[in-house]
Amino acid sequence: MALKPYKTPKSASETEFIVNRSRFIGRCFPVSSEEEALEKLEGIRKLHYDATHNCYAYSLRGGIRRFSDDGEPGGTAGMPIMDTLIRTETENALIVVTRYFGGILLGSGGLVRAYSKSASDALSAAGNVVMTPCSLVEFSVDYTRYGALEGFVRANSTVKSVDFTDSILFRCLVPAEKSDAFKADIVERTDGRAKPEITGEEYLPL
Repeated sequence: MALKPYKTPKSASETEFIVNRSRFIGRCFPVSSEEEALEKLEGIRKLHYDATHNCYAYSLRGGIRRFSDDGEPGGTAGMPIMDTLIRTETENALIVVTRYFGGILLGSGGLVRAYSKSASDALSAAGNVVMTPCSLVEFSVDYTRYGALEGFVRANSTVKSVDFTDSILFRCLVPAEKSDAFKADIVERTDGRAKPEITGEEYLPL
């Protein structure tokens, strides 16, 4: 099955605001597995062991989605955080919202708004990247053509490695929809001597 692009947080983030004396601390993390998500969640729980609530949601590639209200009234915390991830089509992401209760009840509507805002602020602060499916293209050229070809290759692909042996072996990542054109250009620029092949697929943040 061909890889499909997806959006994920660019970096970890932390935001904070206060409403009716309750302090909301939102954090967003890029994660690659459920184990990593749970590890980061446990770290936040230890850091804010004295918080009233540590509510969270995470969404992972492959359809894994989990969320928790962590003691808040059902549907007022975890689901609004998850809705933020779903609405923005963000995957491989964890959002944790820590609340320190300020003594004033916010009501169900107020909680939903507060947790939604905290999640949205944290996700916005993290930024995002689109993980783009790329073809791994491999080909060999002789040393006499290396100088003329190197600039083109580096300008039109992400070079993973260049091995210098009897010939020069390039291993490059090219966005999947551009791989056929890239291969054709390599063939043309080497007068048909290079035989580029697609040997795999990987994601790149583009």
